[in-house]
Amino acid sequence: MSREVRVGVVGLGKMGLLHASLLNTFSDVKLVALCEKSSLVLRFGKKIFRDQHLVDNVQELHRYDLDAALVTTPIPSHFAISNEILTRGIAKHLFVEKTLSSSYENSEALCKLAETSKGVNMVGYMKRFNVMFRKAKQMLADGVIGEVTSFDAFAFSSDFASVGKGSNISASRGGVLRDLGGHIIDLALWFFGNMTVKSAKLEPSGLVSEDAVQISVKTTSGLHGSFAISWCEMGYRLPEFGLTINGSNGIMRVTDDKLELKPNDGETQKWYRQNLDDSVAFLLGDPEYFREDKQFIKAILEGGTGEPSFLSASRVDYVLDQVKNGAVNHG
Repeated sequence: MSREVRVGVVGLGKMGLLHASLLNTFSDVKLVALCEKSSLVLRFGKKIFRDQHLVDNVQELHRYDLDAALVTTPIPSHFAISNEILTRGIAKHLFVEKTLSSSYENSEALCKLAETSKGVNMVGYMKRFNVMFRKAKQMLADGVIGEVTSFDAFAFSSDFASVGKGSNISASRGGVLRDLGGHIIDLALWFFGNMTVKSAKLEPSGLVSEDAVQISVKTTSGLHGSFAISWCEMGYRLPEFGLTINGSNGIMRVTDDKLELKPNDGETQKWYRQNLDDSVAFLLGDPEYFREDKQFIKAILEGGTGEPSFLSASRVDYVLDQVKNGAVNHG
């Protein structure tokens, strides 16, 4: 293929605008077309993207000879749109914002389709591209805390702290499990491998969506872990993700902005985001977004693979389905 990747973006919400704007700065990308079903948003998009084709139906993208497409629509539509893109051959390479779909069954089907298309596939779990989590993963691989014995993970925001659990306002955005939970579960799978849910509690009960989740898991290697997920926590103006990892030789604590290492013998060490190389060529949102888009395009041009792939993301959906299907609801 040419050294310029022809790209289309489906969905012009916040994430669609972010990815489209980033990709438009890449010298090896030609942003060709954007798709948005809302006529109001489409009119707005035409004022911003004057050199691109804007359409209101995914099928119309077939006309533009795309190499790759990004799906940035709401989660319930991910499967149908991705299925259409791959089965109709609209684009060979596909990036889907998290979560891959609304169920493990649908994500499994997309994995099979992606395998048939033989293209690069990725899902937008951008926390893997955060410099703090990358450093923590490397330190674990280097054995700095010895054998890992357990972990505790959290994902908190204050988005609905003022309205409280069970509000119709929070329910309109879907549940916190897929919103914040997908990211922290993906990080744990990346760090520790596949896991099985032992117990889970959703709060509150009787609603389609949930505002807080507590999960207990066990990995295939026998490691025990826990997750606390909520968007009703005070003091988190921006979402924050973190893990406390216990090892035979010490403890590691890592969040989006800080890493702390407490060895059993020795002084505590701390690193902050600004201590590491967190620069990117074009900053829009967090640097992680630029890095994940860069990896997607690089994999296409070099014939590599993208991570997190559809297969990796389907494992998140497997855990999410376990939580939903086996959880005890609490009011």
